[in-house]
Amino acid sequence: MAAAFISEFLLELVKLVVLAAVAAAAIFCGKKLRDRKDAKSAPDQKE
Repeated sequence: MAAAFISEFLLELVKLVVLAAVAAAAIFCGKKLRDRKDAKSAPDQKE
């Protein structure tokens, strides 16, 4: 019974790490894309 619990716990831990990595990558890419878009439109906004 303990082996099944440890096995299931490790499986869930791996899922957590994978989802956290995907979320971090999405945030990083989104920030890069937004910064690029802001840099492109910055010269257009002259006051």
